[in-house]
Amino acid sequence: MLYPKLDVLKKQIDSKYMLVSLASKRARELFSQPETAKLEEYVSHKEVGKALEEIAAGEITVLK
Repeated sequence: MLYPKLDVLKKQIDSKYMLVSLASKRARELFSQPETAKLEEYVSHKEVGKALEEIAAGEITVLK
């Protein structure tokens, strides 16, 4: 099961394409620089899950 849920993620970013793009870029950044973590604790162990958790928490947004 996906955590965080898609409906929570869609409240932050309305485009699925933009969500995937943002999460993948952030996951690569977390992989190469783990000290840039925005949250104190994560449920996920992998970088993609951590990136999605940051997006759901509102820590990562798209510049408009």
